[in-house]
Amino acid sequence: MSFAELTRNSYQRGVSPQQWLGLCKLLVQQQDVGVGTDVSAAISNTILELYRLCPADPTLREYLQLALSDGLLSNAVFISTFIRAARDPELQNGSTLDMLCRLALNTHYTSGLSPVGSIIPLTDSQVSVLSRVQDALALLRIAHSLPPSNFHHLILSASELAILLLSCVTDMSQVTTAQAMIYLGDANDVLHSLRLSPELRQVLEGFVLSLSLLMGDDAKAVRDAQMLHTMQLTMGKHDVLGANAETDTITCGLLLQSLARIFDFGAGSDLEAVAVMTGTLRWTSWAPNVFCTQLLVAALTCVAQSSAKNDYESSFSLWRAFVVGRLPRLLFALGKSLEAHGTTEADWRAAMHAALSSLSQRSDLLAQCDAIAQQSRGHDSSQDNNTSQRSLIREFVQQLLAVGIIEYAFAVTMDPMMVNDPTARLQTEAFEHGCSIEVYLDSKLTLDASPEDTLLLLEKIRQEPGSHHCFADVVQKRFTSHSTSLDLEHLSHLTRTLYNHDFALDILSLHLKISYLICDALEIISEYDCETVGDPQTAVSHLGDIVLFAEMVLAKFRISSPIIKGGKMYRTELLRCTSRVYQVDELSPEHKSAFVTWFKAIFDSSSEGIDDALLRTTKPQILLQISATLFSQAALARQEGRIDNDTLQTGMSYFLGPLLRWTLVGVIHAMLFEIGHKALVAPFHLPIVQTILCSSCCPLVVRRLCSPSCLRLLSSRRIQAFSVTPLLDISVIRATCFQTLGVNKDPSCKALEDYQISPATRWMDFPKQEIHEALALARRHKAPRIDVTRCLTATSPSKFLNLLWSELSVSSSLGEMETCRRLATFVLAIPRQLSSAPPLLPIFMYNVLPSLIAAIDQQQATEKGMNTQLLVTIISSALTAALHIEWAVQTVCEEQRFVLGQPSATVARRLATDLRGQKNSSSTSATILQRLGSSSAFVTNFPVFVM
Repeated sequence: MSFAELTRNSYQRGVSPQQWLGLCKLLVQQQDVGVGTDVSAAISNTILELYRLCPADPTLREYLQLALSDGLLSNAVFISTFIRAARDPELQNGSTLDMLCRLALNTHYTSGLSPVGSIIPLTDSQVSVLSRVQDALALLRIAHSLPPSNFHHLILSASELAILLLSCVTDMSQVTTAQAMIYLGDANDVLHSLRLSPELRQVLEGFVLSLSLLMGDDAKAVRDAQMLHTMQLTMGKHDVLGANAETDTITCGLLLQSLARIFDFGAGSDLEAVAVMTGTLRWTSWAPNVFCTQLLVAALTCVAQSSAKNDYESSFSLWRAFVVGRLPRLLFALGKSLEAHGTTEADWRAAMHAALSSLSQRSDLLAQCDAIAQQSRGHDSSQDNNTSQRSLIREFVQQLLAVGIIEYAFAVTMDPMMVNDPTARLQTEAFEHGCSIEVYLDSKLTLDASPEDTLLLLEKIRQEPGSHHCFADVVQKRFTSHSTSLDLEHLSHLTRTLYNHDFALDILSLHLKISYLICDALEIISEYDCETVGDPQTAVSHLGDIVLFAEMVLAKFRISSPIIKGGKMYRTELLRCTSRVYQVDELSPEHKSAFVTWFKAIFDSSSEGIDDALLRTTKPQILLQISATLFSQAALARQEGRIDNDTLQTGMSYFLGPLLRWTLVGVIHAMLFEIGHKALVAPFHLPIVQTILCSSCCPLVVRRLCSPSCLRLLSSRRIQAFSVTPLLDISVIRATCFQTLGVNKDPSCKALEDYQISPATRWMDFPKQEIHEALALARRHKAPRIDVTRCLTATSPSKFLNLLWSELSVSSSLGEMETCRRLATFVLAIPRQLSSAPPLLPIFMYNVLPSLIAAIDQQQATEKGMNTQLLVTIISSALTAALHIEWAVQTVCEEQRFVLGQPSATVARRLATDLRGQKNSSSTSATILQRLGSSSAFVTNFPVFVM
């Protein structure tokens, strides 16, 4: 009888593990074979065959455990046979593989031996070790492909085993170049396609580096050619549109970053945001459960990457507000939108359940989110105990339940302790008052509330993301109501509350089109006059709060273009150009008359000051437009000796009071502009800035709006020529600005870079840095981000796209083709505010692509093939994504809008014409045309490319 027969018969007849072990020892004595490799292999292979029939059987596990602990079965032999057998689909059960893998690891850990000798025989060659490493990497792929479960941790176990086996690779001198190429390709594939633990990634990257050093230049050229050939052969498998792997946080990470930051198509724009999400879902071709899983993983990844610092650059609170307070409602709206296209409510709920189940397996990610939340609580002493003890995932599940996107029974299975979670404070307080949260918030945001009570209320709102949409609804209704009725007193109180609490504006931006509030403000500012007002001084002061609110929103959210609301266009120049200094001769008669009158009232020592008659005869809009000119002329008059210092100081004191301080943003920026151009020729401008900015009467919002520009100017070498005088101390100005922005004085502080007070050359390098950081985050399986609009303020669209291409070309040569495809598609096909960022898809296809093709035509074969493939991938993916985005905007928003500048069909038609015109003289054009035309999926969407 053989060991295989003995083992099989013993298991089938119910022989206990102890009896089976005794029988095996008896057979060893009878056959006098000794315990060696053959016996170990026979026992291991037999038990593995039985596992195919009886997955995760505990009796078989005891057979193995006893044999391993007794020494009858060598752990090294068991590992070798196990990882090779794991390739068999019949054995690919998650619980079974995890049990076997964990058994091998525990045996090694308890042996006290090094990996060489415990999991690898001492006599094995390095070629054999590398073969086992290949099997371990295959096991790792299998682990990632199996459905996640709460009952096993196969990915973790397989990763541990791979690390141990890689540590046994010590000498690769026996490895041939051909073998090294195979191992290198295998390892690179794992690095770029799987989500690995940091420990395994570090070890595997070292392994890849060793193999790369082993290969010479000739071998690398052969490898490049093989890679290109492989890509060409797999075109039929993945088509030119890309693989759209279901383990991708890049696409959804970029999507969420844009939803949280872009305002025309961001979270605050309900229909537009849902349209972008719908278009992305269709472009990726993911099933709803896959899309939801990727979206939730990316959302928590964004939270885990955020900053918990207690300053203006803190991003954790914003991401928590978005993920917990806004994303559930967007997902609900997305589900409703998809119902019109065949996805039922039950289907969408099942997709969310599956996504949350998968998310619960990401213990590493959940732990990172809780850690960053804990750090944030350490900076925030205002949080109550209930809020500080609630985990982020619990808050998220509660909000999904609140909007009705998941079932209560499922939520309890996700988090059984949720039923004992105390009710949110605001909800409790509203219940005690017998009203809804909306009514409760509305009753608290009144003129009668003290600043302390208002601050306390806003802090409660900030801590409870579930209340954010209620707060936004209350603000929007109040703003509309007070604007319509021209109730400046209440509107002034509301706007002052908002601009003094920065996070309140962030909340509004996530839940409504905050630019629409600017439209209401602009209408009041441009039309209001005090001619019939009983108390013009109070009225002008109230209007000033509305001006400061509008200036704060425009600056914070970088709104510079006209805003269209209800078919009417609202231009923002009135508030963005308040720093313009006019020559007196170029003023209109109305403005010139107001200027002369106001200059005499403010900067004339014989004047009695500002009376009600002056306020009644001057529209606030005109006063806002001439304030910078008033100060410029006053500084000139002081320089020429026409007014003395006391008169200048008295005039400035008017602007530091409630009556005129709302004009100071334009005044300070005008002074800074003239200092930058005149420097020492403008000796009184900088003292004026110091007097205003460093005064205790200067509103904090004015300091916040002016400090970045002021610090940028003070970093100039020309300013160093100013010496300290009784009226001027640059260090005081700088300290005030730093304190306002909440940053340290250390010039190496990152916050300085964020506020753009670095040299101009660094600012011009911003686009390159942004692309580098996005690719680096993608390599680490993080959620990349790239602020395209900000990049386009530093360089032209064509230069930016050429820079993007050069960086993507390098990355694609390193095997990161999918990352390049997704990043390029986001840049080209995600809609942005047209007036702030021009559509990049037509610019790329019409202006940039021809020069890229001409350059590729001149390259060597390997580089030419790689870059041609990258171009084909970008073109097909971007056009397809654009088509789906257009369709989604048309169906969800129910309007025909070319959000990407031109219809994708128009762009494709011109591209096809251009490529056909160049195919005889350009091999690259011919290849692109041929590959696009050979893709059935692409041609279905764009028949103009039919061969």
